[in-house]
Amino acid sequence: MFWFMQGMCFLPTFLVIWSSSTFIISYIIALFRRDVDVILPYISDTGATPPESCVFGFMSTITAFAAFATMYAEYKFVERVHERTGAVSPCLNKVAFAFGFVSCVGMCLVATFQETTVMPVHDFGALLFFLSGVIYAVIQSVISYQGLPYGCSMTIFRFRVFFAGLAALVVLPTIFCAILVGTSKLHWDTNDKDYSLHIVSVACEWITTFSFVFFFLTYIREFQQFTLKLTVNLMEYS
Repeated sequence: MFWFMQGMCFLPTFLVIWSSSTFIISYIIALFRRDVDVILPYISDTGATPPESCVFGFMSTITAFAAFATMYAEYKFVERVHERTGAVSPCLNKVAFAFGFVSCVGMCLVATFQETTVMPVHDFGALLFFLSGVIYAVIQSVISYQGLPYGCSMTIFRFRVFFAGLAALVVLPTIFCAILVGTSKLHWDTNDKDYSLHIVSVACEWITTFSFVFFFLTYIREFQQFTLKLTVNLMEYS
């Protein structure tokens, strides 16, 4: 059996590959069409103009559903760890899953409402995605520590703390610098006002996003340890 077929390992594996491809493919298309600048466009900028907006919307929606499925599987795994060991707070597990769900909803809003069409909804979705995603990663890191050694290893836990901490560190400059810049445009010049703030915001956005990607990468070994089954119960009518 291949390693990615063990347990539920295919979920985080698919999520990491697909989400990375989403951002990279839309960037390459936008770059070849000269719809964005070569140096650090916003991720949303790479999906603002057709046809890359169609690709970005399609792939981001699938990414959101894959992320939700992965988070749900992790939620059920942690739930079972608590049932067997009592080592993890069930309340904390539910809170983490709730923030994860909100983050996925935010990604769907970003995917379906482009910044060039309905900017307020797009920005609201991005805010939900980034803030809820960071909170999810931080809480999940705490859960990983509580579940040692039944869930992940100490090495994996340290990687999770690193990526969650990195995302938490750079998400605030992403938001605040974007607010200070105020305007949104696809092409920037080094002489433009607030260009430095724009670059800081964009760089932090890419770092935050791929911190999420690498955070889910740490799920792969853990997901090899369990399977998830769907049970159907038929209701009898008298």
